[in-house]
Amino acid sequence: MGAGLRLRPQANALGLPGPPTLDAVYDIALSVSACVRSGTRADVAWMVSPVVSDDALAFTPGGGRIGSVAAGAFDGLLADAAERRLPEGRRIAHRVTDFESVVCGLPPGTPVEFLIVPADQLPAEIWPLLLERRPVAIATALRDEVVTAVGVTSWEGAEERERELLAAARPTVIETDEGLVTVLAPVERLVVAGQGPYAEALADQGRLLGWKVVVESRPELVAGLAAALSPLDSIVVMGHDVESSSRCLMGALEGDAGYVGALGSRAMQQARADWLAYRDVTDLDRVHGPAGLDIGARSPVEVAVAIAAQILASRPRPGEGQ
Repeated sequence: MGAGLRLRPQANALGLPGPPTLDAVYDIALSVSACVRSGTRADVAWMVSPVVSDDALAFTPGGGRIGSVAAGAFDGLLADAAERRLPEGRRIAHRVTDFESVVCGLPPGTPVEFLIVPADQLPAEIWPLLLERRPVAIATALRDEVVTAVGVTSWEGAEERERELLAAARPTVIETDEGLVTVLAPVERLVVAGQGPYAEALADQGRLLGWKVVVESRPELVAGLAAALSPLDSIVVMGHDVESSSRCLMGALEGDAGYVGALGSRAMQQARADWLAYRDVTDLDRVHGPAGLDIGARSPVEVAVAIAAQILASRPRPGEGQ
């Protein structure tokens, strides 16, 4: 990056209904990097206007797709570009159709722009950075809508202005004299395993903070997702069924979630601990139970604020470990 940066006036999320899926560029990095290592063609696409997020979509030979952008509204458009198998990336301009509007929530006629780049045109150093869920800046040099060069910048070696953008930890697109810079930052995920007023209040609080929130009323279905969470992510387990909520906690403890919280009575907390101990899971130091800072919270909304505050207090500060 460098001089001549111009932030584009863009939103940071589509605000689409429904729970988010693991569609971020960070989530698909392992699969795409494996394609690069094996010499398999993969094309990576992301939206640069009018919405900026960390969502990305990769196309592989034979019609394979990994991830999602804008709820899949523009998959056909991007798939057509990927099928051309061009040696260099492209910037694609388009206007939202009536059908696409229903899917993505953008008004018909809205101008949208995407970048689609062959994975082997991306610098090799990008993959370990994405796998470690670090903020990165991808600089794409453009000439007549053709991506002529791609560079990547992380915290190390970044200039002061670049560090400000990376530390802001939100997806952004910047216009430069040479092309576009996409600043990607992993968005925190909050998994709420449970249902009822406390789960709803916590989900609302997470969305207010800009987190990707997944709410699942059946904790037993969250165990796999819990094990796949990163140190940036959080999970709070609720529920009155000892086995299902304990199984969810076990999944979280097997993974790398940065925050693991549990709600329930003292008797429920002990019952879960006994269930886990019977399965040789005895180190519960990572579990915040009961979840939330001790602020005298009583109502669901107050408990949600206390939990969110505890999550914020436990997360790394900008630049730590970068």
